[in-house]
This record gives sequence, C-alpha cells and structure tokens, in this order.
Amino acid sequence: MKLFAALLLLIATASAQQWTRMNVPTTAGFRGLSVVNDKVVWASGSDGTVIRTVDGGKKWSVMTVAAADKLDFRGIHGFDAKTAVIISSGPAEKGQAHIYRTGNGGKLWTQVFEEKTPGVFFDAIAFWDAKHGIVLSDPVGGHFLLFTTDDGGVTWKQMQPKSLPPALPSEGAFAASNSCLTLSGTGDVWFSTGGASVARVFHSADRGQTWTVAETPLHPANASSGVFSLHFSDAQNGLAAGGDYAHPESSDLPNLIRTSDGGKTWQPASPTEPAGVYLSSVIVARAAGNSGRIVAAGIKGIWSTDESAGSWQHESSENLNTVAAGPATLWAVGPKGLVLKK
Repeated sequence: MKLFAALLLLIATASAQQWTRMNVPTTAGFRGLSVVNDKVVWASGSDGTVIRTVDGGKKWSVMTVAAADKLDFRGIHGFDAKTAVIISSGPAEKGQAHIYRTGNGGKLWTQVFEEKTPGVFFDAIAFWDAKHGIVLSDPVGGHFLLFTTDDGGVTWKQMQPKSLPPALPSEGAFAASNSCLTLSGTGDVWFSTGGASVARVFHSADRGQTWTVAETPLHPANASSGVFSLHFSDAQNGLAAGGDYAHPESSDLPNLIRTSDGGKTWQPASPTEPAGVYLSSVIVARAAGNSGRIVAAGIKGIWSTDESAGSWQHESSENLNTVAAGPATLWAVGPKGLVLKK
C-alpha cells in the first residue's frame, strides 16, 4: 500500500508540473499578460481582443474593445478583477497608438489617451503601484519617448526626453511580450533595446527623471535581434533575454544575460539548450512549487532552470510570446488563442 501511495503521489506531482492548455474561445494572438493572482488573469492581443478569468482559468471572458477591432493590444496591466489598462502597438501616424482603461471588468473600455506624433510606437506598459505607471515608445527625433500616469491610468502625459541618452542609429525596443520595460520597488525602471550595433539597457532610479544606459554583450546582426525581455528580482539583480527573432532556432547571440549591479554591467548566463534559441520573455518564479526557477519562453517553447543556472528543461514546444507568474501558478500566452497554465 505504501508503494502504491508513493506511486500515486509521484504521478500527481508529475501531472501538477505539466503545462495545461486553457480552453479560451478565441483565435486572437496574445502578447500582453498580467497575472493579478492565481485566480485573476488578464491577457490582450490582436483584433482588439482582451480576455480575463476570475477563477484560475476555468472560464474566460472574451471581449473586443469597441471601435478597436483593428488594434493590436500588446501590453496590459491588471490591477484587480475589475480594473485594467491596455496599450495598442503600431504606428501613431496610422492611428494605432492608444491607451484604454476599464473599471468594470471589461464591460466598457474608455480611451484615455491617443498619441498621433509620427514615429511613436508603444512597446510596453508597467506600473509601480496602483497609481503610478509608465509606457515606453520607440525613438522619435533621436530619443525614446516615455508617458506616465499618477492616477492609475486615467490620465497620461509625455515626459521630457532631454534626460534620456540619445538613441543609436536603428535602435528600438521590441513590443514582443510587454517585458522590454520592467520596474522594481518604488522608482526603478529599466528598458531594453535592439536593432543597433549593440543592444543596450536604460535605467532610471527616480521614475524616469534621470537616466543612464549600459551596453550588453548582445551585438545585433539585424533589426530583428537584441534584448526582448527584462526581469529584475530587486534593484540589483536582473535577467535579460533575447536573440534573433528572424532565426528563432538558434543564433550566435547570447540569449540570456544577467546583472548583479542594477544593470550597469551584463554578463552571459548559462544558455538554453540548444544555445542561441530566441527568447521573447523571461521571469524568475519564486512562488510555492516554482521557487527559484528561471522560466523563459519563445517561438520554440518554454525552458526553465534553477535560478543558479543549472541544467535547462524544455517544458513545452508551443509557440509562445509571454510568460508570467502568480503566487503559485505560471502562465504563458501565444498566437491563435493559446493560453497555458502550470
């Protein structure tokens, strides 16, 4: 009986460690993912689509933002089951740079901001707390643009770009997973770049008032390569993931790098297996059952390893864009309505 009970426990444990595909009634592609807790999860994507679950993925609400069915919502931040803010990614001169907000679970989305300046392209959105948030745009006039809110996303204003170091020729950010922009504590913010002669990470410790920038070991070979995702566990320790989107199976670039000094310097971390596979999203999961695990996702699937960079496990071969963690769960989203949970 003891052997049988142990076998059942082993089977249950193995089952609990598998990624499970959620039944979401949509074919929209998702890049925005916000895990409020293990029950409440929001995701956003193509065709003006937003989805939400309030029961851990058993049931999903699928909504299309009114008059926005042509927009691609690549970034989302959910505050709770009722409140969320989304950004649409695309050229502002073509009417594709919008910010919407809901306070009633997505029954009504209100456009709270639209930018029409040519060259603006929203890449990511993040919030330090329930009031203070920031949106990153590709460079205009030689500088990246930033937009901030101090009322939970109800109103937005552009920050003056003079404090930002100038962008390099062909430098931009990637709106691949809403994670080229990341925050820590009450004031730290970082964003990553690619497409230029070297991929860089910008950092501000005062919510964007002043900035420094650091080069990384990634030297993009083309416009489709660089750092696509950042994750900081605290103000000092961070990870950056990327590679070459045009060659997702492998490239000569280090696809995972780390810092222990707040982003001033970066060193290659242990690469995934195979080395150089493209990664669009990376997190460190310290939740119960997922403690101390680096989890990274991309077109070729999901990989994970111990935070100390041990051997990698290829956990899924699904085409994925974004991975995020709840207190005791992991979530990932991708094209054609794909949502995974672990």
